[in-house]
Amino acid sequence: MRRSLCLAGFLMLCVAAVLARAREPVEPLSADRKVDFEREIQPLLTAHCVKCHGPARQRSSYRLDRREAALQGGDSGEPAIVPGQGSTSHLVQLIRGLDPDEVMPPKGPKLTAGQVDLIRAWIDQGAEWAAQSNDPAPAEQGAHWSLQPLSRPAVPRPMNQGWSRTQIDDFILARLEEKRLSPSPEADRRTLIRRLTFDTTGLPPTPEEIEAFIADPGANAYERLVDRLLESPRYGERWARRWMDVVHFAETHGNDQDRPRPHAWPYRDYLIRSFNNDTPYARFVQEQLAGDILFPGDPSGIVALGFIAAGPWDESSQRDIRDDTVDKKAAQNLDRDDMVATTMATFTSTTVHCARCHDHKFDPISQAEYYGLQAVFAGVDRAERPYELDPKAESLRAPLLAKKAALQSRQKVSVDPLLDPATRSALAAGQAAWESAVADSITWVPLDPLTYTSSGGATLVKRPDWSIQSAGPRPEIDTYTIVARTDLKGISAVRLEVLTDDSLPHKGPGRQDNGNLHLSEFRLKAGRVADPTAARPISLRNPVADFDQQAWDITKAIDGNPATAWGIHPAVGKSHQAVFETTESIGIDGETELTFALEQTHGGGHLIGRLRLSATTTTRPSLARPLPEPIAKILTVPASTRTEGQRTELTAYYYTVAPELKTVIDGLKQKLAAIPPVSMVYAAAHDFKPESSFVPAKTPRPVHVLKRGDINSPVRPAAPGGLACVPGLDARFRLPDLNDEGSRRAALARWITDPKNVLTWRSIVNRVWHYHFGRGLADSPNDLGQMGAKPSHPDLVDWLAVTFRDGGGSIKQLDRLIFTSSVYRQSCRHEPRAAEVDADNTLLWRMNRTRLDAESVRDAVLQISGKLDLTMGGPSVRQFVETPGIHVTPMVNYLQFDVDSPASYRRSVYRFLFRTLPDPFMDSMDCPDASQLSPTRNASVTALQALAMWNDRFVVRQSEHFAARVGKLADGLTGQVEAAFELAVGRPPSSNESEALVRYAVKHGMANACRVILNSNEFMFVN
Repeated sequence: MRRSLCLAGFLMLCVAAVLARAREPVEPLSADRKVDFEREIQPLLTAHCVKCHGPARQRSSYRLDRREAALQGGDSGEPAIVPGQGSTSHLVQLIRGLDPDEVMPPKGPKLTAGQVDLIRAWIDQGAEWAAQSNDPAPAEQGAHWSLQPLSRPAVPRPMNQGWSRTQIDDFILARLEEKRLSPSPEADRRTLIRRLTFDTTGLPPTPEEIEAFIADPGANAYERLVDRLLESPRYGERWARRWMDVVHFAETHGNDQDRPRPHAWPYRDYLIRSFNNDTPYARFVQEQLAGDILFPGDPSGIVALGFIAAGPWDESSQRDIRDDTVDKKAAQNLDRDDMVATTMATFTSTTVHCARCHDHKFDPISQAEYYGLQAVFAGVDRAERPYELDPKAESLRAPLLAKKAALQSRQKVSVDPLLDPATRSALAAGQAAWESAVADSITWVPLDPLTYTSSGGATLVKRPDWSIQSAGPRPEIDTYTIVARTDLKGISAVRLEVLTDDSLPHKGPGRQDNGNLHLSEFRLKAGRVADPTAARPISLRNPVADFDQQAWDITKAIDGNPATAWGIHPAVGKSHQAVFETTESIGIDGETELTFALEQTHGGGHLIGRLRLSATTTTRPSLARPLPEPIAKILTVPASTRTEGQRTELTAYYYTVAPELKTVIDGLKQKLAAIPPVSMVYAAAHDFKPESSFVPAKTPRPVHVLKRGDINSPVRPAAPGGLACVPGLDARFRLPDLNDEGSRRAALARWITDPKNVLTWRSIVNRVWHYHFGRGLADSPNDLGQMGAKPSHPDLVDWLAVTFRDGGGSIKQLDRLIFTSSVYRQSCRHEPRAAEVDADNTLLWRMNRTRLDAESVRDAVLQISGKLDLTMGGPSVRQFVETPGIHVTPMVNYLQFDVDSPASYRRSVYRFLFRTLPDPFMDSMDCPDASQLSPTRNASVTALQALAMWNDRFVVRQSEHFAARVGKLADGLTGQVEAAFELAVGRPPSSNESEALVRYAVKHGMANACRVILNSNEFMFVN
């Protein structure tokens, strides 16, 4: 107790001394007096500023304990200190308190006028700092290991120099010798080739490969094996599957609407190509964050953006909720959170998402920095994105598309230069014929509603102009049924007008709050008044409207699908009309009764506010398209008396309907169809086809720092940036145009891959090590922060990081360095004395024994049975039976899938991956949940796994194929058992094993004996 009191008293004295020194009277300033930073300025900053702007906390992303950071400023983007300009420096303005809303410090005693003048004078004199504070990228005293500056450590020289093959071995052996431990002997060649082949390819070696390696007398036989496996196409498949775990890749959205993503697979194929091609790691990272910006023209730059879109997506919130609602903003915030968490955990092994509601409790990451990272992704969404596989195809397609777009614009000024003289003459003649035909032949007769009802309870009222007004309650969905009688003979088309009214939102013509409407289905029945029971449905065709909402065109009103509809947003506040041709002539004898059903089932109150129905008996229904009112009025004026303006307006309108232009456009479409089609990938996109309320952002959406992470409590705008805790790197992104969303992602990509980013290079080498030894040198691959595991060999981490970074970022070279080390080649032999000292094998005195992951189990079974299909790439195979679900998520049945289907034989990396509906067999083998980041996999040993390996239909059927294969390889059960053992575990059986399996095969059949082998620990584990 006495010692504690003494320590507390000493600390209080220290604090008091600093505060007293900060309050000492300021020595009067003279023109030639030099301000002493250490004696006069630093105590002021320590007493008044560093608590909120220092190494532990950086409010507004600003810190005042280091010169470089102090000069840069914080979130405002304005330099805080401009040497030589004390009076105008932002810092001086803040501490002077000129703005009552921005007074620094905000709490506690304010600086005196003399202290402010002292700081101003110090800045005028150049803002010099103490030598230890001038270093632009120093490590804080006691800073966390992963944030220390990265330099190549000296390689230790252990006593047992004969064991080491690589520098890796020197680091490992030095630690072992510290504990007076010795490494394990080298594993035998059968063990080494099985270990190495599974590690590099995810497949077992064949008996022929094993025997060739054993028989190779060369001193570098093992090194040649390593090189051969690194060049195998299977290498990319193996690493791609690992990376898919890290980024939680799957091919459905997840959440409550687990809709499939049919074009997610190109990102998987991109990963396979990148690992096989040994793409430099910096480029690999940059492609996945901003490949479209940094590498334009390279299709990989777009496909790689599947990384940003790999995770789950809340379709119901993103697609069905309007942008101006709190719920939509919350959904977008959570979506960006996943992008940020995935990016930073994958590439820098940081848990930045822990700073969403407050500054990170353990690591020097501020809440402002977290939202700065969110701002990087504020302009992109997850969506289908086009890309060209063949640049030549793009060069052919681009001019044709430009011409087609100009023609489809139907703008005379754009179209005429593209037409030959013959087509222009045909257009002029066609317009003259059209004017005559339309003026003479189209007469619309309004229909007088006899009855009009609403199924949803709305009040329908007939107006004097025979229009129907919907008022009163506004149900979510509704069907208007309108009955009218007419004596017209030979009706060939009907017209629906949706009309504006001052009583409707935005004047309508819809009742939805934004003035829109959704007509799901438009149906017509016709019959004689004398015999209404004989009324029959009339099919409608060739619908046209004067305006179609994007993706909600008039054809949707007669497609028989209640989930689609005709809409008119954003052209609200205007009347619109739609014309439908009838497939047969209506009305022959007597009066005809017409029954119209206007089904409006999309929901959300998207109902028609006012409408009118008409019919025509024209013999040229193709001319019965709706005419804009100004055009109809011009057509009533004789051609000889029309003004120049009227003639120009009429010609401009004819260009929008001219069949002559349609012929030219059709010809272009034929040429385009002969070019290989544009490919699609589900990836980060800033421009995509809108779907309901899911529309691209024209500019990056505003992102704010949120009080306690509450979307309803924005504090201040967040500027795109990185982390200030990384030594030597500017956390702020100096972007010339904040509205350019691509520059934000490019800046983050460059920041992450900067050679000075100590987190990036430590993260990747630790992750690679994890996959080869079963755990990383720091056993938390996604968290190298305070809450993550401490590295067992920190100098080795740094040596690997520098070697990897400075050697060009080659994953294959890093793999080769690890594979050829003595530590990797050790046996798994247990040593009791070593286990007493290091029970968890943290120091790697032996190799870790690992269980095969789910994909390796499945693929090994297929290879052993002789059924493995090594076809690479392409759309994922759906190893299940899929039927429509109740809502969006389909029904998926794995048990009904034909296990003899060719799709069953593809490698597991090509399986279609559902988030909420996983394959039960793979699930039992610890295949991870793709809704979560999975930097590590469970390696459980459960009864469920044994049951799956014995009873699953896949295993049972492959065991039959396995038995048939060994039946062709050897005569007699003894030879077949030996062949089966060699295929499955890479060695001949012992005499006892052979005898036991032969007896079992005699009693239960060779297929069941094969199942026994597949259930053995020796098959399921790698030594």
